[in-house]
Amino acid sequence: MDTSAEGPATDRLGRRTGPRRRYTLEEKRAIVEETRQRGSSVAVVAQRNGINANVVFGWRRLYRQGLLSGDGAVEAAALLPVTIETPTVVPGEAAPGKEAHRARRRDRGGAIEIEFAGGVRMCVRGEVNRTTLARVIAVLSGR
Repeated sequence: MDTSAEGPATDRLGRRTGPRRRYTLEEKRAIVEETRQRGSSVAVVAQRNGINANVVFGWRRLYRQGLLSGDGAVEAAALLPVTIETPTVVPGEAAPGKEAHRARRRDRGGAIEIEFAGGVRMCVRGEVNRTTLARVIAVLSGR
């Protein structure tokens, strides 16, 4: 007797007791792309497919990193040009003159330089502490 149409075996609390379901890259991509539609909910999509929402969130992270494409291509992030027209003034400080600006740069030495694919470079100058580095890494890794 074929029992494959009956679904996974569960215990008295409704937890799965049988083997784990394996999903192909195509199935994972299709589920992730469904969650990317406007107005969709990861929880609803996951429930409709009988998957824990945390698993789908993990697949979404892999998808953003290009690891569900099968060919290793990474989805390009849309970057916008940024221009700073006026210096930022910290409350309680006077607008920085050239001398004050140079002194602060000497006191807060450090920089983070990142070179992206295609030769694009980004440099963050100033005090490089754990918080600054953690923020840069979080933004670049999409967290």
